Amino acid sequence: ALAQRDPAYASARSSGQVGEKMDGYLGHVTPPSADLRSMIEDLNIKRRALYSEKAQAAGATIEEYAFTTGCRLIAQTAPGEKYEGPGGGWLTRTSAPPQRDSRCP
Repeated sequence: ALAQRDPAYASARSSGQVGEKMDGYLGHVTPPSADLRSMIEDLNIKRRALYSEKAQAAGATIEEYAFTTGCRLIAQTAPGEKYEGPGGGWLTRTSAPPQRDSRCP
């Protein structure tokens, strides 16, 4: 979470270059620069480490924990931010609740 407060991350998120994916990881919406790709990969590595730790404590697989977290992170997107919709395409959050996978809790 601390790394995600980075101004470069905040800028990429608000400009629609990066978005939340259903699998709990970040994805690039547009072809990323080398710096943006590196930042996304770094944040996803950190997320995976956290998911691994939390999944073990919860008695779940990393994939199960990551998916549930992805559902939560998509629900927390702000209007204008990008997220992966149930069909796999990128959607832009409006003032309405985001479209989420039917398996989301």
